[in-house]
Amino acid sequence: MEEAPLLVMEESTSEADYMAVKSFKDVKFVLRIETVKLWKIAAPMALSSLFNFLTISSLNIYAGHLGDIVLSSISLYFGVISAIYFTLLVGMSSALATLCGQAYGAGQIQSTGIYVQRSWIVLVMTCIILLPTHIYATEILKFLGQDKEIANLAGKYAMQVIPTMFSYAIGFPIQRFLQAQSKVNVIMFISLVSLILQNLLLYIFIYAMELGTTGLAMANNITCWFMALSLVVYVAGWCKEGWSGFSWLAFKDLWPFTWLSLSLSLMNCLEQWNGTFIVLLAGQLDNPTISLASYNICFNVCGWYTMLMLGVNTAISVRISNTLGMSHPRAAKYSFYVTMSQSLFIGILFLIFVLLSKEHLALIFTNSEDMIRAVCDLAYLLAVAILLSSLSQVISGVAIGSGWQVMVGYINLACHYIVGLSLGYFLGFNKHLGVKGLWGGTMCGSIIQIFVLIVIIWKTNWTKQVEQTANRMRIWGSKNFQKDMI
Repeated sequence: MEEAPLLVMEESTSEADYMAVKSFKDVKFVLRIETVKLWKIAAPMALSSLFNFLTISSLNIYAGHLGDIVLSSISLYFGVISAIYFTLLVGMSSALATLCGQAYGAGQIQSTGIYVQRSWIVLVMTCIILLPTHIYATEILKFLGQDKEIANLAGKYAMQVIPTMFSYAIGFPIQRFLQAQSKVNVIMFISLVSLILQNLLLYIFIYAMELGTTGLAMANNITCWFMALSLVVYVAGWCKEGWSGFSWLAFKDLWPFTWLSLSLSLMNCLEQWNGTFIVLLAGQLDNPTISLASYNICFNVCGWYTMLMLGVNTAISVRISNTLGMSHPRAAKYSFYVTMSQSLFIGILFLIFVLLSKEHLALIFTNSEDMIRAVCDLAYLLAVAILLSSLSQVISGVAIGSGWQVMVGYINLACHYIVGLSLGYFLGFNKHLGVKGLWGGTMCGSIIQIFVLIVIIWKTNWTKQVEQTANRMRIWGSKNFQKDMI
């Protein structure tokens, strides 16, 4: 008797869903197919995410060579002020990732251009509301107990990089739009050009013109707007699928879309702002300069790895949302299994690398012997953080692709804040373990969060998720736009 095929075709789709895996041969087949689909998106997105993060890291590197106080001030800005708006904008744009990915999978591509324009409006208005966080940054940081000299310099820098905040409001929705359609190579290319441009500008502004922190801000503003406008030009000129020009329909249902964006940002904000609290608490330790800067160096190193994993995050998010939109529950489930196993393997390799090179990690940022020793002391926590990032990025991608951000947000609140921060504060201040205690305690919350979410995903009924996706498309899909245009 002939063996049943592993794939079965669905009507109205160009891709097939899997049948149940029953043998090792089936496992190899799914592994091969899903690996190709994963890394076709993950590889360019990992590189583009890494290039984007390196634009921030290059600012920290140049700041570090301007002095420990400058590095601590820039660290404080990125750890607190920037984290507030950046995390919120990324989280709100995740609504676009869910809607665009599922609409693309369901064949409702014409809806995605309207989603982008709505997201622009919502994100720009959000930036306007958040302007006081930059205008009064110095006062806010001092009120939060930060060192006056560090807070003054961080507040000055915050005023100078206000244009950067607005560039993200334009750039993030366009990136989500392209990612949903797996058009990620252009994002990678523009990110690389932006990184090269920023380093050229930094060299000119810092060494040739000696502009100090003003030079850092100018380079950052120019680079971020170059990337945002380049993406807009590409979509308007060469990406006709899903983009039919500007439309007044973008202003329709603006409040429901705003509420959807805010609610779906809950997961990302609660997870990422956890790091902001670590920075604020580190700034109140006995030696805030060393504490802030050493944690920032570790954060940057972990950030390089996390940006690589963000490519995996994007890939699994696109894959999950597309398969749910195409009504392929098994493909969604199997893609998670494959992605999680490969991500975990990569995390273990990088963990080993960090432990072997712990005495040399800080040399990229500083020549200070005290700082090098402090970073070396944190290297074991950095290694664990990298492994946890491997798992959390996959879980986050599944949540975005499925539209679970609100549910995961409540889990993050319990794990990161009620457990993690409380334990971190106890270890850091009561047990006098400093930044090591702060960071280690919050990691305990991350471990609990990852365990809970893995159990939830393992028990998920993916057929029911397909039904929920179909309902979401009925509410937000292109048929509603067509009715409005009649």
